[in-house]
Amino acid sequence: MHQGSLALLLHAHLPWVRHPEHEEFLEEDWLFEAIVECYIPLLKMLRRLVSDKAPVKLTFTLTPPLCAMLRDPLLQSRAERYIARGLELAGKEIDRTAPDAAMRDVARHYHYRLSEALEFYVREINRDIVGAFAQLQADGIIEIITCGATHGFLPLMEVVPEAMRAQILIACDYHRECFGKSPEGIWLPECGYVPRVDTLLQEANLRWFVVDAHGLMYGEPRPRFAIYSPYFTPAGPAVFGRDRESSKQVWSAREGYPGDPAYRDFYRDIGMELPEDYLRSVLPDTGCRRNTGFKYHRITGSPDKQIYNRAWAMAAADHHAGDFMHARIRQFENLKSMLPIEPVILSPFDAELFGHWWYEGPEFLELFLRKAAYDQKTFRLTTPGDYLRGNTTQQMLSPSPSSWGNKGYWEVWLDRCNSWIYPHLHAAARRMTAAARKHSRAPSDSTQRYLRQLARELLLAQSSDWAFLMKTGTAVEYATKRTQDHILRFNKLHELLETGQANDEFLSACEERDNIFPNLDWRHYL
Repeated sequence: MHQGSLALLLHAHLPWVRHPEHEEFLEEDWLFEAIVECYIPLLKMLRRLVSDKAPVKLTFTLTPPLCAMLRDPLLQSRAERYIARGLELAGKEIDRTAPDAAMRDVARHYHYRLSEALEFYVREINRDIVGAFAQLQADGIIEIITCGATHGFLPLMEVVPEAMRAQILIACDYHRECFGKSPEGIWLPECGYVPRVDTLLQEANLRWFVVDAHGLMYGEPRPRFAIYSPYFTPAGPAVFGRDRESSKQVWSAREGYPGDPAYRDFYRDIGMELPEDYLRSVLPDTGCRRNTGFKYHRITGSPDKQIYNRAWAMAAADHHAGDFMHARIRQFENLKSMLPIEPVILSPFDAELFGHWWYEGPEFLELFLRKAAYDQKTFRLTTPGDYLRGNTTQQMLSPSPSSWGNKGYWEVWLDRCNSWIYPHLHAAARRMTAAARKHSRAPSDSTQRYLRQLARELLLAQSSDWAFLMKTGTAVEYATKRTQDHILRFNKLHELLETGQANDEFLSACEERDNIFPNLDWRHYL
């Protein structure tokens, strides 16, 4: 008999960044880097497990804006161009590093990886990463869940409940469009929860969601089994608590596995070090230096970094996978000695950790999944949906307001540096709701186009990523401009709609630039 169930959850999300008005746009590299370093390696790893009939299960969040970008023909063609450029640069790097055998081995490794990535992306899956994940769900190895439509932080929309509702219902609509079935679960953006969210989830027929540990521990009444059991909320959907012990062991760069000296150093990139003339012979000039993904050094405790050794890194990944498995065995054995139930541990991570921030992450994950499947019998791998199907009776509990941000509440997304955005977002949400109600009866095709684009601009402005980037000091100018631009476009479209002044040229330009959710149902704001 197993003594518990482990539910690994990988949250894959990137903000909507698409700029057809520019031939090259630096921030689009966020998506292309994730495709090459994270999504393709994870897909290939999961396909190997399916081929080997390994008895493993895990859960993926594929957020609506990420899916929309992955399905967009313009971004797909630019992703292919990005990989091809990397492959060309790898050929140049093999020649440049010829005098140093250790560095040349790393350059050859990159050439091999990029060659495989291009073959996989273009020929094996025809650029359809969303479809490849959908097939893995059909194969039964993963459960795919949704998120807020644009990863909007729901607690800070509470003053306009219609905006919270639309974020959830539009997300579910788009999930069905992408995967051919309704999602059973949702990753609340930033794990942000306030009372009433469970009612909206019930309306959307979502069966479960996740909060941070204190969201359960401060719930009413107190949870009988801490965070090691799901609980039913008053509205119906079940809530799982995030386990910090297991997740910290992996994601913490200081205390976790990614900081091991054998692993590749994320920060030493040739794009910041080699002569710009050399790089421009392959890469476009965007007016500033950019990361290339070519990193030759491993993590060491001194400024004098040593050259990355792939074999050493793989040995470390194997050791850490075994250590993570044994740590979970000890954790389950300890829990079983204290609890009268079979506990479940939900361990979530940002998917981009595996491959992008932690280069060896996909290999670590595959090694762990295989070890967990074949080398132990203390716990089983599961998904929250599967766990609920086997455990239908649970305590009822009202979670506490919470998030997984710093200090557990709203301070990351509501700070001096970003608080200015919310009066504008709330005003726009109220106008959106009023416009939807005003025009709900027999609207013309033109009016519906305006209402759909109003909703798109509002949703994109609400993305939690912009407030987060302002708070962290990363890409502040871009995050500020994105928020302002969406609000300005919303206000102009709203004025055109309400005054009856047709401006099809401006509307068409907005539809081309911000073309997320082509079948968006604006009636969700009613």
